[in-house]
Amino acid sequence: MGQKVHPLGFRIGIREPWRSRWTASKKEFPGLIVQDQRIRGFIKREFKQAAVARIDIERTRESTTVIIHTARPGVLIGRKGVRAEQLRNDLALLVGNNVTVHTVELARAELSAQLVSESVAEQLEKRVSFRRALKKTAQLTMQAGALGVKIHIAGRLGGAEMSRREQIIQGSIKLATLDADIDYGFSIARTSYGVIGCKCWIFRGWYEQAHKQENRHADDA
Repeated sequence: MGQKVHPLGFRIGIREPWRSRWTASKKEFPGLIVQDQRIRGFIKREFKQAAVARIDIERTRESTTVIIHTARPGVLIGRKGVRAEQLRNDLALLVGNNVTVHTVELARAELSAQLVSESVAEQLEKRVSFRRALKKTAQLTMQAGALGVKIHIAGRLGGAEMSRREQIIQGSIKLATLDADIDYGFSIARTSYGVIGCKCWIFRGWYEQAHKQENRHADDA
């Protein structure tokens, strides 16, 4: 039996920050966990076209801050901020206190594993050949600057009677190295002949190098 570890869970608290950042009593904790899940589900459902890669949630006693990482902030904000204001009001009703929404634009959507997996799932739903979808998506990711990419799909590929698995690997994937910046994403393609799962791993570089570049940019500024 394979010994598999979630790449994000492996690095949380060591190299990656928590996606939900708050503290609560033992009694309140389960309800807030469910509430966080509802917030993320609501945003992903209402803004499918906004290419939302990640949602961070920070809480205090009086307010909640939702940080949305998206490749298309214009879709999320809307004309003159109308959609962003509506989203804030909807989340305030869901949470029950003041909500602040911040958007963070992704420089390159091709380096977000979640968006890459959703892209593959969307192509499969449009009946694109799964081999073509895998090859094209992996090439775009490598051209965007990734050091390695692995895309894995499983299900009734091509409408076959029996489910099977297919994957493509380009470059190297340092899954067991904590210093390696490995992004992971999962999505589902709902086709007429069944559900196909799409997993993606992207090796984006090394954390130490990224930290040095951030410090260099800060010094230049």
